[in-house]
Amino acid sequence: MLRYLTAGESHGKAMVAILEGMPAGLKVDPAIINQELRRRQAGFGRGLRMQIESDRAEILSGLRNQKTLGSPIALLIRNKDFSIEKLPKVASPRPGHADLAGLLKYGFSDVRDVLERASARSTVSVVGVGAVCKIFLSEFGIKIMSRVLSIGGENTRPAMVAKIKEAMENKDTVGGVFEVVVKGVPAGLGSFVQPDRRLDGRLAAGIMSIPGIKAVEVGLGIGYGFSFGSEVHDVIHYKKGRGFYRTTNNAGGIEGGVTNGEDVILRACMKPIATLLEPLGSVNINTRKPSRASVQRSDICVVDAAGVIAESASAFVLADALLEKFGADSLADIKSAYRNYGKRTA
Repeated sequence: MLRYLTAGESHGKAMVAILEGMPAGLKVDPAIINQELRRRQAGFGRGLRMQIESDRAEILSGLRNQKTLGSPIALLIRNKDFSIEKLPKVASPRPGHADLAGLLKYGFSDVRDVLERASARSTVSVVGVGAVCKIFLSEFGIKIMSRVLSIGGENTRPAMVAKIKEAMENKDTVGGVFEVVVKGVPAGLGSFVQPDRRLDGRLAAGIMSIPGIKAVEVGLGIGYGFSFGSEVHDVIHYKKGRGFYRTTNNAGGIEGGVTNGEDVILRACMKPIATLLEPLGSVNINTRKPSRASVQRSDICVVDAAGVIAESASAFVLADALLEKFGADSLADIKSAYRNYGKRTA
């Protein structure tokens, strides 16, 4: 079983991740991890923190001579902006953020005790873990990519940039929709025998766990609700040397919670960032009187980055599912099982 934990606060010393269950014998190039971290920081509409931080992962354990040992892999990503003890208290929670819900849950008297961990800064750890999982999946010819489909309802690049600029001028924020595509996924990952083993549910949970994501769909998604079955189900074909295949992929590569051999296609909607430079109305938690929500350093639009994070979340789920199907303690043994499965299903 593959699993990970993360730790760290937005303005704490560092962000930390521990990935357990990666088999021995996988070559892990730190440059690949750092490249993924840089991708997370890119995109038009990012805020001032991206000018401060230059994220780099330190691999503290789990490797020898850049190869995995089968033991837990620990990643450390230091925060340049380490100021958590000096930052002022926050009394006015932001609508759309975890501020008030977290404060009520834990009984805090300072919103900062919530926002430091609820911050999307934590996703840097997810990307670090996802980068290792991507390296693992690449050994089996599986590739993951993402793209922005729309920003604020606009779906051409010039119009999307204009929408972000409009939000900047209005001291506002804007969200959008992105797509993740996974190529080279074999049929048979996931399971239909228990609800918690269905791969579409696990992928949706991974992407929904990213701060700001409010909707996820697989393949045609909501579009299924506007069509007849004869119009949308993917007809099955077979060709010797190619095996079973489809000429359409409305299912998004998953049927009954199991991959069917086609590309896995996922889409998600990210809401506008909750911190506004012209803040919305709120309530001061001390006086209980109306106030303006707090203003924290933030971004205008992060849909590009959300796609990168979703790639990582998907990579972890797929790596876990692949190990579930072909798992062993060493990469060589897993590859052997994978090849034998390919021969049987051809």
